[in-house]
Amino acid sequence: MATRIIYFTVNGRPEKAEFLPDCPAQDVKDLFRVAAEAGPHDILKLYNTNGSIINISPHLEPNNPHACYKLEVVAADCNRKPLGEELTVALGFDLSSMEKRLQSLEKKILFESGETPTVVYEMKTQVEMFREKLESVEHLSWLGLFKELSEGKCKPSPFYHKRTLRKNREECERVRDKFLQMSTLEVTDEVRQYLKTPTFDNWQWEDTEIMVLLQVMYTDLDFISTFNIEVEVLQQFLYEVYRRYNNIPFHNFKHCFCVTQMMYGLIWLTDLRTKMESIDLLIMLTSAVCHDLDHTGYNNAYQINARTELALRYNDISPLENHHCAVAFEILEKKESNIFRNLTTEQYKRIREGMIKCILATDMTRHNEILNKFKSILSSFDFGNKDHKDVLMMIMIKVSDISNEARPMDVAEPWLDCLLQEFFNQSDMEKLEGLPVTPFMDRDKVTKPSSQTGFIRFVLFPLFIELANLFPCLEQHIIDPVRKALDYYTEMEKALDKEKQT
Repeated sequence: MATRIIYFTVNGRPEKAEFLPDCPAQDVKDLFRVAAEAGPHDILKLYNTNGSIINISPHLEPNNPHACYKLEVVAADCNRKPLGEELTVALGFDLSSMEKRLQSLEKKILFESGETPTVVYEMKTQVEMFREKLESVEHLSWLGLFKELSEGKCKPSPFYHKRTLRKNREECERVRDKFLQMSTLEVTDEVRQYLKTPTFDNWQWEDTEIMVLLQVMYTDLDFISTFNIEVEVLQQFLYEVYRRYNNIPFHNFKHCFCVTQMMYGLIWLTDLRTKMESIDLLIMLTSAVCHDLDHTGYNNAYQINARTELALRYNDISPLENHHCAVAFEILEKKESNIFRNLTTEQYKRIREGMIKCILATDMTRHNEILNKFKSILSSFDFGNKDHKDVLMMIMIKVSDISNEARPMDVAEPWLDCLLQEFFNQSDMEKLEGLPVTPFMDRDKVTKPSSQTGFIRFVLFPLFIELANLFPCLEQHIIDPVRKALDYYTEMEKALDKEKQT
């Protein structure tokens, strides 16, 4: 089998990686990590000649020395000592030199042979198979191990990849350990700037990396120093948030990040730091982080029609949004994860009031009410008026929450696929349980383009245009991409209609 040859540069230095197409992905990543002289927890990104991020995997497209990819360490622990430095005296030799020699030998073997030695490959395969078995088998009595599947707490999700609805302890602890190991990473200026734009591609970042980026947002908006937030407490808060987002197709931790990243980008694009107090920006960003905590993949209509515990608890009034708020403040009640614990009583009261308003505003049944209120004050909008600011904060989180179509199509379209999967899961469940079927979720009636054209015309445009009326600079950032999205799905709808007629 022919080997793949990938040419790339590291800090301007030409390098080459050679591997078999069916070799393990980890081996390919290790090749690039060695070439970049990166640590085991550094974050590497590979860019093609157009400047777009591409996955480091065995399926990389071969290139040539004249069309090199570019490899960058986008986040690294700049404070760590060279490996082994602190042990040199104790051991009597330089451990870091020995490690470099071993890495060089490993690189040489992989480059020259083009594949991992058979014995190593077989061992890695066995470990991967065993790990997969551990993660997929519900009852491991043959090992004397039992996963926690108590009724109500770890109820299996009926459709989503056969994973349990809530993350299990092992999964969470593995992510937490990796996040803490990466917590000292220093993200590059290029990534920091990219993070401030609506074009940011979430799909190229793992959950642990996403947690690092969320930490960067709190740091770069000066929340750490302004509100005396201990870094360890922020990390525990972010971990608890990660833990309380469920394994569902759309309203998951990556969605939480996308909404927060769009909010973060809007804050910078509109220069809100000069127009609003830091505490208001803190409310907006933290509300975005928490806005869908413990979402189970079934909307308010389902909750009410199925008479779920949430619907009964909140008297059919925004049951999901009230629950998201409650879970957020459960996390913030714990001292070790309360990022507001060093604030005054008055500051905390203001933050709690603001977060509740923002998160409850994401209930789409209140869309017209909030939008009309914003339109009524737009001509005389005053940043010094608290009522005006409150409405703007609600509009900002609403825009961020439904902003996927403002992103590049290759980022936005996979999100639509995830959303439709969650919608169809719900309508399937409604049919199974004899409940009213939500029309825009019925897989027998809804198509991909039909779900978007009406939504863009009657929900996105009216909302985005009003925000752009207050901040004209947003026209190119959120209005133009949505116009392109509407054209794209309109053409797709026409093509489907034409196909039906033939």
